[in-house]
Amino acid sequence: MVGAAGTTVGAGTASLLRRAEAPVPAAVVALGTGAAWTGLAVLTPAWTAFVLAALAVPLIAADLRHRRLPDVLTLPAYPLLVAVAPDPAKALGAAAVFGGAHLVVHLVAPHAMGAGDVKLAGALGAALGSVGWAALPVATVLAAFVTAVLAAIRRWRNGVPHGPGLLAAATALVLIRPG
Repeated sequence: MVGAAGTTVGAGTASLLRRAEAPVPAAVVALGTGAAWTGLAVLTPAWTAFVLAALAVPLIAADLRHRRLPDVLTLPAYPLLVAVAPDPAKALGAAAVFGGAHLVVHLVAPHAMGAGDVKLAGALGAALGSVGWAALPVATVLAAFVTAVLAAIRRWRNGVPHGPGLLAAATALVLIRPG
């Protein structure tokens, strides 16, 4: 049942990305989200993990394929992740801190990080707030590590996508210590 719901959510997010001119393989995203939700149903009751999976599968696909993290998914992530947070005030604070730190990097070195990464970082900060304040620097290091691995395994024309690292780090930390 949970897997079927995840598959439906994945099909919907793939459809949104197609309309946002960042098409991803719909079957892969739908089945990937369904599989993620099935696994999460066994691992954790935390709603934050389910929302992250619903965002991670399509956004990783979009960033790897198009080097874009479309607003159609990054902007709704804010209210979704704050709504499922155990402490919404802490989630908003963590979103401001994590997003703000990424904004500073973007302003100092715009070619190092795109605006989509900044918007996504803010939303993911809300999820990381449910883990605790220490999760913010840990997520930064984990995300940088994943991005470095992506850089090492493939040559990227227009810079290495950072969204997959951000999403992997936030999801891993929420799974390790759900709120």
